[in-house]
Amino acid sequence: MQGVFGSYVQKYVHTMVPCRPCSVTATQRSQRTYLSHDLTDGLYEEEYTCNPPALAMIIISLVEIAIFLYDAIVHKAVLVDGPAATLFIYNPSKRYQAWRYFTYMFVHVGSFHLAVNLLVQIMLGIPLEMVHKWWRVLIIYFAGVVAGSLGTSVSDPSVFLAGASGGVYALITAHVATILMNWSQMEFAVLQLVVFVAVGTVDIGQAVYARLTDEKNQIGYVAHLAGAVAGLLVGINILRNLEVRTWEKVLWWASFITYLALMTAAIMWNIFYDSYFPQQIYN
Repeated sequence: MQGVFGSYVQKYVHTMVPCRPCSVTATQRSQRTYLSHDLTDGLYEEEYTCNPPALAMIIISLVEIAIFLYDAIVHKAVLVDGPAATLFIYNPSKRYQAWRYFTYMFVHVGSFHLAVNLLVQIMLGIPLEMVHKWWRVLIIYFAGVVAGSLGTSVSDPSVFLAGASGGVYALITAHVATILMNWSQMEFAVLQLVVFVAVGTVDIGQAVYARLTDEKNQIGYVAHLAGAVAGLLVGINILRNLEVRTWEKVLWWASFITYLALMTAAIMWNIFYDSYFPQQIYN
């Protein structure tokens, strides 16, 4: 379909992806330090590739769909009362089942919840995969998921957690991270940054407002916020950087230490402050 959509894809890539100089002299190259040694001379746009195919987020999405359909079709359960949802959801009373801090991403409260998460993670995840490779995107996504459950367990210990919003918000702020690290080489950097920050802020703000004004609302907004923080911090560390400057090295270490400290504190809180949480159920 390149003949039909090729021009639109080229325009999108030219707008979204930072450019690198077409020619760099040996002297200039010797004065620069590159984080990603696999970048070739020429335009950064050329790093957009489908070889290997960007399949990681598609596979994750298919697994989420399969688990939802298993409960919905086989067991006639469309919310979170099916066997798969019951097994995977983050249940604060079953924190000893450590897999729940991760697997809650496969559980969704209805088809609309699932559709929104799938749409956002595919549209944001695939472009990242095509430039930064699938394994970097998965690390960011899973970091957001785990940060979401840990953050919720510390700030809102009685809340059940379902959905991939932690990972989705990690992908949103991963785009912010790559904008920050490639600011001077990216066209429309200010516009892109405003768009991503505005989308995240408005949605998190709406979730916080809904939760605080409706006692029956159990939206785990802290999972959104924690996932966003994780995506930004981890994204700064592992996403490919066009050209590393001194201040970016400082930012890299600051983000690494901050992420490590926050995750360690949340894990230790869950392990040693057992009385803070609802009584665990061992069945």
